[in-house]
Amino acid sequence: MVLIAIVVAVTMMVGSLARSLAATSAGPADTQPQGGVAMAAADGAVTEADGAMPAGVSAFDEQHPGIVNLDPDLLQALRDAASDAREDGIEFVVNSGWRSPEYQEQLLRDAVADYGSEQEAARWVATAETSAHVAGGAVDVGSYDATDWLAEHGARYGLCPIYDNEPWHFELHPEAIDEGCPAKYFDPTEDPRMQQ
Repeated sequence: MVLIAIVVAVTMMVGSLARSLAATSAGPADTQPQGGVAMAAADGAVTEADGAMPAGVSAFDEQHPGIVNLDPDLLQALRDAASDAREDGIEFVVNSGWRSPEYQEQLLRDAVADYGSEQEAARWVATAETSAHVAGGAVDVGSYDATDWLAEHGARYGLCPIYDNEPWHFELHPEAIDEGCPAKYFDPTEDPRMQQ
């Protein structure tokens, strides 16, 4: 029985990894966004043009749609924080930033497949209509050191963690510079913005 559970768990992880790798593979050069609009590959696969991030993308990247399509104020705050963190020996890597609606919907479909229901998937992935990523208003910061640094110092830049279950997810709240970050939601299902 334990062996069956292990085989099922490994199979699910491999499937999730394969979907993740497919979503982050670069498409042909003609899939790059023009005028800030992402275009899916001819086969409908999600590409970097949709905001899918390869490993190691910096907040200072000037080419990747997932960075350059962020809200300009969020991007400036992120770059200011990343510059100061670098002085403390911490490097920011952005695992996710702006996403096309198609990419967001693919992530949601994958989450439903992984978690078994739309209700459980909603704890981790928003719809394209409600996602702060699609609006260019959220970044997922990689590495525990960067996440911890930003959780401690982010309010100085207006960058706030939003969900307890996603400590890597930050959004811009300019009022946090003077007032501190607002209380976090346990997960996105508690966020009134997700109820649209």
